[in-house]
Amino acid sequence: MIVIVILIGICLLYLWMIHPQNLKVEKWEGFRHHYYAHRGLHDAQNNIPENSMAAFLKAVENGYGIELDVQLTKDGTPVIFHDVKTGRLLRDEKAVVVNKVLTELTLEELQRYHLLTSKEQVPLFEDVLKLVDGKVPLIVELKVANSSTDINALCSKADWLLQKYRGFYCVESFHPACVNWYRKNRPEIIRGQLAEHPNTQAKGKMFIATRVMQYLLTNFITRPNFIAYNHHNRHNLSRMLCHRLFKNPAIAWTIRSKQELEDNRKYFDYFIFEHFIPNVESSSEEQ
Repeated sequence: MIVIVILIGICLLYLWMIHPQNLKVEKWEGFRHHYYAHRGLHDAQNNIPENSMAAFLKAVENGYGIELDVQLTKDGTPVIFHDVKTGRLLRDEKAVVVNKVLTELTLEELQRYHLLTSKEQVPLFEDVLKLVDGKVPLIVELKVANSSTDINALCSKADWLLQKYRGFYCVESFHPACVNWYRKNRPEIIRGQLAEHPNTQAKGKMFIATRVMQYLLTNFITRPNFIAYNHHNRHNLSRMLCHRLFKNPAIAWTIRSKQELEDNRKYFDYFIFEHFIPNVESSSEEQ
């Protein structure tokens, strides 16, 4: 009997820990009926790099929502870039690879380089918001590059720009401290927890931390309004309970074909895509 009581207690504690915070249905109205272009509607064949002004403009012109990544330069300017290091995307005037840590570059240094072979530079978050101008909804990911990232500065500087923005947007992050910043400082803004199954090579404290995040065990601190999960890991127990039991909105990333989209419709409500073109309107919530 004691064992049964203990097991029930553990189960209840687990459910309490992963419980998200749901919002009224109408809060999501501006986000429905959209697919979300991952880092903009980028297109390598037409020399439109990811997270570029050209990619964001193309998404707006085609009626797609946009998912994008915000980091801070060394001198504290919010810019749009995904990777910790710049080598995959940045080139100098001689097309030589520039492999540096983005957060260790000032804005002036960063603007010396281009995205791949295009004329595009790493865009300012402020400029992207002016470009989109509320025409399509945004999913803004706050990127914590490493342990030295000033999370308060990242969140507050991005939020300062977003407070002036007149359009639908939500924020998300892999780092629960960013999600919690929004819970404490801007609770009216829709916030989401990003997660996936972690690298199995992690050891020690990193192993524990990645497993905590995998099973959404920081939700009791952050109480996210949605969960954004790698669709390849869609059968994660915590993710399924948040979606099915607690009726919390679920976002799938990153869908890369029409077949993947169809395979995931019954598991998720919203979809972040790249490398193919879905129909503009999403009907997943209507099925």
